Amino acid sequence: MNSFLAWQIANRFRKTTSNSGYLSFMSFSSIAGIGLGSFVLIMLLSVMNGFEKELRSTLLSVIPHGEIFSVSNDGIEGWQELKNSIESDSRVNFATPFTQITGLLQNKAELKPVSLSGLDYNESVTDMLSIAVDQTAFSLLKDQPFGIILGQSIAQQIGVGIHDTVDFLIPQSNQGNKFTAPKRVQFEVVGFLHMGGEVDAKLGLINLKTASELLGIRSGAQGIRLSLIDPFDANQVVRKYGYELAQPVYMSDWTRTHGHIFQDIQLVRMVVYVVLTLVIAVACFNVVSTLVMGVRAKQASIAILVSMGATDSFIRRIFLYQGLTNGLIGTFIGVVAALLIVPNVSDTVIWIESLLNMKLLSSDVYFIDFLPTSLEWLDVIFTVSISLIMSTIAAYYPARRAARIKPASVLS
Repeated sequence: MNSFLAWQIANRFRKTTSNSGYLSFMSFSSIAGIGLGSFVLIMLLSVMNGFEKELRSTLLSVIPHGEIFSVSNDGIEGWQELKNSIESDSRVNFATPFTQITGLLQNKAELKPVSLSGLDYNESVTDMLSIAVDQTAFSLLKDQPFGIILGQSIAQQIGVGIHDTVDFLIPQSNQGNKFTAPKRVQFEVVGFLHMGGEVDAKLGLINLKTASELLGIRSGAQGIRLSLIDPFDANQVVRKYGYELAQPVYMSDWTRTHGHIFQDIQLVRMVVYVVLTLVIAVACFNVVSTLVMGVRAKQASIAILVSMGATDSFIRRIFLYQGLTNGLIGTFIGVVAALLIVPNVSDTVIWIESLLNMKLLSSDVYFIDFLPTSLEWLDVIFTVSISLIMSTIAAYYPARRAARIKPASVLS
């Protein structure tokens, strides 16, 4: 009963405060600040969630999660048994042999450094790459030993199209580790890799057998690539099987090659958390100012309540509820605005890009060319909790000051 009565009195005080122009403005600014901070926090966290989701579903569905490859040029010995052993692990989707060649692609006077991956294009591999490569290109690549699928950006830079031929220069060295004339191999372009970012700019796909023959790998494969159910298990899984091998091998995972993208997303997320939480905190300082001035304006009313038997805790509760009400209203406005706007952010950005004839995210630089969003209820709950807790804390000092008012000195 006391809590309900305190809530009613708090609302009465808020309504009478609105009659004062300055106090009304301070109250409005605190509500608007909390609402804006809540809205922007939810929206930016949703954008970060969207980037992380696209990283998992797009980039991490194409690049290998882990690699184990031989130190020597002989390749992985008994790679078939290693592949079967890895695929028996419940954390692994599939494993596939590969051979990697680094060299220069040449078309007329144009040169481009690239890394060619020789793969066994079974159903698992083609399904994994299907979001970036047309299935027709895989069919042509399987039938043509010297076919090649190039990243879209590479093809544009050296000026080649489908069925054009390109020269691939493989660096050679003699026994004294001195470079000799490079080996020149001619490939026919059978398709393009549409991935965006650095993948398009440096990656090409060829047949496993061709790649192994060009490097002189007798075992048939330089190493094994892993695709995992959870990409974040890569470090542990790769080292588990790498350490079991008798021959010396290199071990790598996606966190070494593309981990900086995920780290950047997490860093920006942390900055967003800190900065916008501080924005909400600054908005809550307006709650302090509003309530302090409200206490001064309501001294007589407080003194009368104390004379009628109101306890210190009851007086404190009135102003705590008043601050909490400001926080509730601001948070409600911010959350509702976020729930309405965030799902349409991607379409809105696309419309603005078409209107201004510009591109916010270029596929030549980033692995996606749109602004993704993914609204998570955990972020909404976090934002609501932060806003309400800070509003309540901000109201504590004015509430404590109101409870110390002496009725005799005020009413006299």
